[in-house]
Amino acid sequence: MSYVFRDDLFSGRHTFLTGGSSGIGQRIAERFSLQGARVSIVGRKQEKLDRAVEAIRSSGGQAQGFAADVRDYSATEAALARSHASFGAVDFLFCAAAGNFPAPVLGMSANGFKAVVDIDLLGTFNTCRAAHAFLRKPGAVVISISANHAQHAYPLQAHVCAAKAGVELLSKTLAIEWGPEGIRVNCISPGPIDDTEGMRRLAPSEESRGQVIAAVPLRRMGQRDEIADLAIFLCSDAAAYITGAVLPCDGGIALTGPRDLDGLLQRPR
Repeated sequence: MSYVFRDDLFSGRHTFLTGGSSGIGQRIAERFSLQGARVSIVGRKQEKLDRAVEAIRSSGGQAQGFAADVRDYSATEAALARSHASFGAVDFLFCAAAGNFPAPVLGMSANGFKAVVDIDLLGTFNTCRAAHAFLRKPGAVVISISANHAQHAYPLQAHVCAAKAGVELLSKTLAIEWGPEGIRVNCISPGPIDDTEGMRRLAPSEESRGQVIAAVPLRRMGQRDEIADLAIFLCSDAAAYITGAVLPCDGGIALTGPRDLDGLLQRPR
């Protein structure tokens, strides 16, 4: 169940999201549309983008989708330019594109490590760097989706730990550099969120789901709407003095980290 916000909270605002055609990014796009925002989403597959855009439009929202790979700076910049031409200055920028697969360090290739770092960290840099010219100044809000991997070392997740730690420090640096222009930059750090590709990869069985839930102090997985609720708060005037922050929405799992180490290491991959 999501919190009920005023329907016109973001009326006339422009939200641009990478990773917006699935998972957490898609739900944020849908919820911001319901709050009156015009939504631009970016992903690698046009067919997935078309489905996500149609879902928003069928609910009465305004949306457009652009196929681009965030690892490609020129393609990302082109998508931003096209979205700006249609919907105007970007009020809310979300960096939600991410990659993941479970593997020990000795079981992943250099290319596999690089792929995740490039999508998560380089993709966040590319999106933020290219977006600066199109952001509303003052007033824009930039939010990157991190993970508690940035604070806790997780077995089978060295690539994600490295990438997300970089995302958080990059965001804090941008908060300092762009603050004088009236741009706020923050991170949301989700815990295990149900109905996402990440959890389908990391907890593919009922047994592994149970192991994850047992590590969460609230003893449940989160919902995509709960991340969207936090995103709405951070973009609202209620958060006007918050920048450079990493806000967890994780049921408390960042307090405990992985507990069943043997189970994680022995899990079939």
